[in-house]
Amino acid sequence: MSESESSTHDLERGAASESLYNSTIKNLSWHDISVTVSDRKTKAPKQLLDNVNGEVKAGEILALMGPSGSGKTTLLNTLARRSTSSGSTTGTVLTNGTHLPQSAFREISSYVEQEDALIGSLTVRETVDFSARLSLAGVVTTRERLARVDDLLIAFGLTDQAHTLIGTPLRKGISGGQKRRASVAAQIITEPKIMFLDEPTSGLDSSASYEIISHLRSVGRRYNLLIVASIHQPSTSTFRLFDKLLLLSQGKTCYLGPLSDVTSYFESAGFPVPPQTNPAEHLLDITNSDFALNREQAQRDLDSIHATWKQQQHTVSFTSKEGIDQPAIAILENHSRRPDIFTIISALLLRMFIKSYRDVVVYGIRIAMYMGLAIMMGTVWLRLPTTQDSIQPFINAIFFGSAFMSFMAVAYVPAFLEDRATFVKDRANGLYGALPFLIANFIIGLPYLFLIAVIFSVIAYWLTNFRPSGEAFMLWIMWLFLDLLAAESLVVLVSSLFPVFVVALAIVAFANGLWMSVGGFLVSPTILNVFWKYVFHYIDYQSLATRPTSFKA
Repeated sequence: MSESESSTHDLERGAASESLYNSTIKNLSWHDISVTVSDRKTKAPKQLLDNVNGEVKAGEILALMGPSGSGKTTLLNTLARRSTSSGSTTGTVLTNGTHLPQSAFREISSYVEQEDALIGSLTVRETVDFSARLSLAGVVTTRERLARVDDLLIAFGLTDQAHTLIGTPLRKGISGGQKRRASVAAQIITEPKIMFLDEPTSGLDSSASYEIISHLRSVGRRYNLLIVASIHQPSTSTFRLFDKLLLLSQGKTCYLGPLSDVTSYFESAGFPVPPQTNPAEHLLDITNSDFALNREQAQRDLDSIHATWKQQQHTVSFTSKEGIDQPAIAILENHSRRPDIFTIISALLLRMFIKSYRDVVVYGIRIAMYMGLAIMMGTVWLRLPTTQDSIQPFINAIFFGSAFMSFMAVAYVPAFLEDRATFVKDRANGLYGALPFLIANFIIGLPYLFLIAVIFSVIAYWLTNFRPSGEAFMLWIMWLFLDLLAAESLVVLVSSLFPVFVVALAIVAFANGLWMSVGGFLVSPTILNVFWKYVFHYIDYQSLATRPTSFKA
C-alpha cells in the first residue's frame, strides 16, 4: 500500500469512528420500575420488580447482577422495551430526560441476545458487513461502509478471523468468545447509541468472559455508548471492568452506584467482603437465600440489606428536560435514514444466496436425497411396458414421485429455523420487517427448487418410460416444481408458527401424510368421508400434482 493510499485508508477509518460516535444520547434513566405478574399455580400477584431506579450515562457500562430469579433479565427487557411479561409494568424510562416513542427508541438502541443468532455459513466480516448493508445501505457510500466494518473488526480484535466462517454443524468455525464479539460488532455497526446485552458471558470461561467485557468497555468508551449488561457470577478481573453496578435480589435493589464504592458500602452495612474472595461471588452469596443452610437467617440478612439501601435513600438524579428536547427531535427526524425495502430485499437475497451454496444442509444434501429417490423410483418402475397391465403402475409412479418429493421437503426445516432466528433478532432491532424477509426467502428458493425438479425428472421420467414427448416432460417438471414450491411454503408456515425443530418436523411430516391420505389417490373423492373431503381435500396441493395424465404412456 502506497503512502497516499495508507493516508486515505486512515482518513476513512477516522471518518468511520466519528460516524459511530454517540454525541446525541447523554443518559438513560429509569424510575420506580415495577413488574407484577400472576403466579401460575396460586394465581396470586407476584412482584418481579419492586420500585427499581437507575441511570447509565454515555461512555459507561452498567452491570445488572443478582442471583437467579432476582429480576435482572426482566429489568433488562423492560429498559429495552422488550418486556415479554403478561403482567403489568409501571414506572418511567427516560432518554435524555424525556420519553421517546417506541419507533424512535428502536432507532437508537440495540439488543444482543444471550444466544448468538448468527448465520454459520457467513464469515465474520460478512456477518458485520450484512448488518451494515441492512441498516446503512443508501445512507453511506460503499467505501464508508467498508471502513466502518474494518474499524469494528480491529476494535473487537477480529481482524485475524475476518475471513473465517462463523461455523455450521458440519464445518467448524470461530470460538464461542469470538462469536460473541462478532454478535456485538454486528449490532454496533447499525449505529446504536444504547446497547443492552443479556448475559454476554454466558457459557464462556473466565478468560473469554474477560475478553468480551474488555472489548465491550473499550468500544463503549471509544464511541461514547451507553451499555447495560446483565451478568451472572463474573470473575474478579471481569467484574472490575464495569463502571456501575445495579445489584438486585427478589426484585428489589440491594445496591446502585459506582463499582469502586461497592466494597466499602457493604462493609458499612455489616457484610464485608472476606479476604481473597471474589467480590461478585460474595455479593451473590449474601443476596441469595434459596440455597442457604439457615434460610430464615439468610432471609433476615437479605431484608436487612434491602432496608439499609432504602434508609440510605440513594436516588437517581434525573437529567432535567430543559435543553434536552432538541436531540430527541433530531432522533425522530433520522427515521428516514434507513434503507428502502428494495435495498433490504437485495441485501437479504445476497446473504441467503451465499448461505445456499456454502451450507450443504440448505440444498446440497436435499439435491443428493432427491437424486437417490429418482434412481430408486426409476429402477423400481423400470421401463414399464405400454400395455393395459401397466396403467396402475404408471399411476402409482405419478403418486409416489409427487408425494415423496413434497414429503422430503422437511429437510428444509433446520435451515429455515436458522434464518428465522436471525430475522427475529434483526426485526427486534428495527432493521427490517417480515415482508422483505419472506419475499427474499421465496425468491432465493425458486431456482434451486426448479433445479431439483429438473434433476429428478431427467433421471426418473425416462427410466420409468413415461410418454416420450417434450410437452409431456415439461408438464411433469412444471407440476413437480409447483409441488415442491407448495411443500417448501408449508415448511416455512409451520416453522414460523412452531419454531422448534422437533415440533416443526413432526407437524410437517404429519401434514404430508395427511395430504397423501386425502389427496384422492388412495381413497376416491367420491367416497371420501365428507369431513376430510371438504376440510382438507380441496386444499391438498399433492392432489393437483397427481391429477395430470398427459405424461403417462
